[in-house]
Amino acid sequence: MRRNGLQVTMPDRTVHVDVDAYHLCDLASLRPTFDIVFTAVKAYDTAWVARLVEPYLADDGVVVGIQNSMTTDMVADVVGEERTVGCVVELSAQLFEPGVVTRNTVRSGTWMGVGELDRSVTPRLEFIAQLLSNAARTDITTNIEGAKWTKLVANCMMMGPYALFGLKEQEASRLPGMTEIAVALGRESAGVGEALGYQLEPIFGLTADDFAAGGDELLITALEKLLADVGEHALNTMIQDQRKGRRSEFEHINGLVATHGRKTGVDTPASNAVVELSQRIDQGDLEMGRENLDRLRAMLSEE
Repeated sequence: MRRNGLQVTMPDRTVHVDVDAYHLCDLASLRPTFDIVFTAVKAYDTAWVARLVEPYLADDGVVVGIQNSMTTDMVADVVGEERTVGCVVELSAQLFEPGVVTRNTVRSGTWMGVGELDRSVTPRLEFIAQLLSNAARTDITTNIEGAKWTKLVANCMMMGPYALFGLKEQEASRLPGMTEIAVALGRESAGVGEALGYQLEPIFGLTADDFAAGGDELLITALEKLLADVGEHALNTMIQDQRKGRRSEFEHINGLVATHGRKTGVDTPASNAVVELSQRIDQGDLEMGRENLDRLRAMLSEE
């Protein structure tokens, strides 16, 4: 990025910009003070990144985690709730070459929601929404944790199970019986969220009317909207991680639902099965592939 800048290729255009890029090791000598920090790291890296940022964050600064899973508490535990803003995001992108990003979603098909943890609507929140609107349609929500759990439900239906097969999102969604499995995962995730006190929130630009049906119809609506927005070329991030030889986020997606299911007494057999297979893939005991659908079905039939 220092040498060549940043290139972002989208379906409708390519943007190339010069950037001031610094390695995190440069922070100690730069000694900057940040008013707003956007963190775009894996969920499992949230806590240490928050600790890295905290000494350089202005007293009235704010950290915004543009991430999957339930990460706002991790940030707030380090920098304080008053310096934390939550964010939920819908996009599809791939990064396999330094400084070169391929976005599968155009701006109009990319969505973000931001919210204060105390549910207020503040001038800083409006400013952050305005900044993010350069990259995506952006809404302000007074239920950011509910919105983030709703996105987690969608990720549990798609990201977790689809990563078992190593296929693009659309291909995986067409596998026989996959819709039924996705809905079962969605039911479990929504049930655990309800037990934890989260209220599902319209996301992805959907409206309250779109969410009015509830139940399986709501889950299918959210699934179909996400699949339509990400397009034919979307390859989910857990598959990208596997191809790069990195840890995946399964513990913070389906794994989070399974963990909270045990704590709240909500049965999560489908989530447990996805977690077991995901763990085996992460450990190198199993390869991603279509045959994992048979393994998943077999495990579910035993329940």
